[in-house]
Amino acid sequence: MAVAVVASDSPEGREALVRAVEEATLRGKELVVLAVVDSNTVSEEDREATTLATRQILESRGLGDATLSVRVEPDAGDPAGAIVDLVADVGASLLVIGSRRRSAVGKFLMGSTVQRVLLDSPVPVLVVKSPDGVGTR
Repeated sequence: MAVAVVASDSPEGREALVRAVEEATLRGKELVVLAVVDSNTVSEEDREATTLATRQILESRGLGDATLSVRVEPDAGDPAGAIVDLVADVGASLLVIGSRRRSAVGKFLMGSTVQRVLLDSPVPVLVVKSPDGVGTR
């Protein structure tokens, strides 16, 4: 079993990555970084870019020696569904995901990927916000 984290280039996504490293270390589990891209296919460049960005975030937080694997898959128009499928596919025992605050109207009009993941995930989900409130509205 592994600890999975959703890759996101946002303050809350970076914080989720750091927390996922802590959880994986605490539990003695492998860390798997999950990324879904808005396309029908995934290129090797997509995988390399995600891995590089993940490593840079970890190094900036003093966690550059963390062991991890990266999975990048197309979202097929359904990012929440793709994330839930990846969680099951990698055999994760915990999913860590970053979230930002949104208004009730914003949630109603646009839906919420995080909300759908929370409802559909086959494993417990740890939702992380950025500690300084950056990215919230």
